[in-house]
Amino acid sequence: MGTKEKTSVTPEVVEKEADLKNLILYNDDYNTFDFIIDSLVEVCGHDHNQAENCAIIAHHKGKCHIKKGNMDVIRPIYVEMTNRQITVEIV
Repeated sequence: MGTKEKTSVTPEVVEKEADLKNLILYNDDYNTFDFIIDSLVEVCGHDHNQAENCAIIAHHKGKCHIKKGNMDVIRPIYVEMTNRQITVEIV
């Protein structure tokens, strides 16, 4: 017979998870796939395959989660992506 292990979540872990934000890339009709892919590689640190997959998902589904982290990580990426006229949102 197997035993169930009880796990508990500390308040610090819950607080840290609550601080995490998602950066979402939205599809648009004016940026090229290559520009989006290059930007995801340069700004978000994605490898080429990951960036290409995100661009394809955003194109077909309208949006794609591209980065998760606290505001110290997400905000500079958001600023640079918007400077490049790429539609992103922090949620």
